[in-house]
Order: sequence, then C-alpha cells, then structure tokens
Amino acid sequence: MVKKIITAKHRGFCAGVERAVEMVEKSLLKYGAPVYVRHEIVHNKFVVSNLREKGVVFVDSLEEIPKNTKQPVIFSAHGVAQRVINKAKDYNLLFYDAICPLVSKIHKEIIQLEKNEYKIIMIGHEHHPEVDGTAGQLKDISNLTLVQNIEDVEKLYFPSNQKLAYITQTTLSVFDTQSIVDALEKKFPSILAPKKSDICYATSNRQLSVQEMSKNVDAFYVIGAHNSSNSIRLVETAKRFGCKHSELVENINDFDYSNLSEFNTIGLTASASAPEEQLNLFIDQIKKVYAIEVLNFKEDENITFKIPNFLN
Repeated sequence: MVKKIITAKHRGFCAGVERAVEMVEKSLLKYGAPVYVRHEIVHNKFVVSNLREKGVVFVDSLEEIPKNTKQPVIFSAHGVAQRVINKAKDYNLLFYDAICPLVSKIHKEIIQLEKNEYKIIMIGHEHHPEVDGTAGQLKDISNLTLVQNIEDVEKLYFPSNQKLAYITQTTLSVFDTQSIVDALEKKFPSILAPKKSDICYATSNRQLSVQEMSKNVDAFYVIGAHNSSNSIRLVETAKRFGCKHSELVENINDFDYSNLSEFNTIGLTASASAPEEQLNLFIDQIKKVYAIEVLNFKEDENITFKIPNFLN
C-alpha cells in the first residue's frame, strides 16, 4: 500500500530564526572564523552543528571569549538581559544582537510597564532563554512574577490598588496560554493585556496547521529539538487534537523508519527553529523503505526581518 505523507502548510524556519542564522552566516563572511555566539543561536542541534563546522564557537558566557578579540559576538534570537549587553560594552566586544524583532517588542513593552509602575505577570517557562532575557530588561526583577500554569495563577496575591499587566513568551501553546489568560482575567479583572498577542505569528500558524491535520492522520512527526519550546508545543498540539501517536524527531539519522509500517497516513511538519531541509531529508529516507505519495500544501507566510545593513 502507498503511504500518504501530508506536510503542514506552515512549517520550518520563521522569519526571526532566518534572520538570526543569516546574521551568523554574514558575520562569518565578513570577519572570518571564529564568530562567537552566546548560547545556541536557535534551539536546533542540526543548525548549531552546521554552524560549528563553519567556525562558529558557541559559549555560555562572555567570560569564555578571549579578551581583546576583534572577532564578533552574536546574541541569540531569544534575546538577552540588559546586563549581558552592558557587559559586552564593558569588555569592548564587537557584538550584534540577533534577537527576534517580536521578542524585542516584548522587551520594549515590559520596560514601559515598569516605568508606569505596573507589576508584570509573565506567562512562560522557567529558565527558558527568552524568559530570562525578558526579565533581564527590568531594573527591579521583583516587579515580575512568572506563571507556568493555572495553579500558579491561583497562588498569586496583589493588593487591590496594584496596577497589573501580563505578557507572554512568544513560543507557548496558543491553547494552554488562553486558559491561563482566562484565569488571570477572572482573578484580576482590571489586568492590562498586550495590545496584540505576544505569541508570535509563526508559533500560532504552525500550531493551527497541526491542529487542522491531526484528526486526519494516523501518526504525526515534528522535526525539531527537545530543548525547543515551539517544537514540543507542536507535538502536544497534535495529541490534543486527535493524533495520539505524535512524536518529536530530533535526529533523522537515528529514527527507526520501520516504526512507520503500521501507519497509512502520516502528518509531517518542521518547527519554527528547524530547517525545512531536514523535513525533506526525512521524506527521502521514508522513500527508501516505502512507496509514498506526498501531499504538500505549503503556504508562504510573506514575512521577513531584515538584517543590519552593516553586515551586508
């Protein structure tokens, strides 16, 4: 029997990830190796490994970078705390910030909220780089409270005259986040919401694409990474909306393709931090074992973020 492979209409690199990776690539062309990147530029092992082979050195802190280096340092798409930028200046480092513009928008929001004497509730995952970077924009970290679920909301207390606002991490589950927002607004009716959802267009589009497909496939596979929030959310979405056999594929070379034998219709997507090249290679591997028909419904999101002119 011919297996049917259905690919998600919204998949693969988002504009913010494309911009960040391009900034690293352009830095390699302009300055040569090594180019230093603080933390993973994006959460994807394939992307990181590919850049490392080209001469990128990934570090966990600026202290790992040789003093007096003239080589550039790039901050990841997740954004960094203001103290990291200040330290880079103190060290006289040549640095470029590859923060996603949609994360940068949240940074500006939280700075303004603090100036206006709001206490800020952030919906997000503890220790995620984006959460750490966003919290690090505040002058007083006590002005921010992180909530990860409805149970956290139930534990919150603020004086009745305290001005409150909430923001969210950009890569959360659209569905889980809404239930937390509903709980916040019920408990604090005057809480200030973002003018526009903080969950980014790419995260929303990819989750909605998976939602549409999940009831019509026997199995669903997400090309992504285990430390990638947006990748994990896609697996959760597929399970939530009807496809119980949903799995994250981090390394296509380690995948056991014999596991596909029991499925006739297979859903496939790549997370916002996973290159579509990996999805195509995954399909090529399936072709070696099974006869397949690929139904490709990809739609262009028509969103791009420019890299700084000085890297062109």
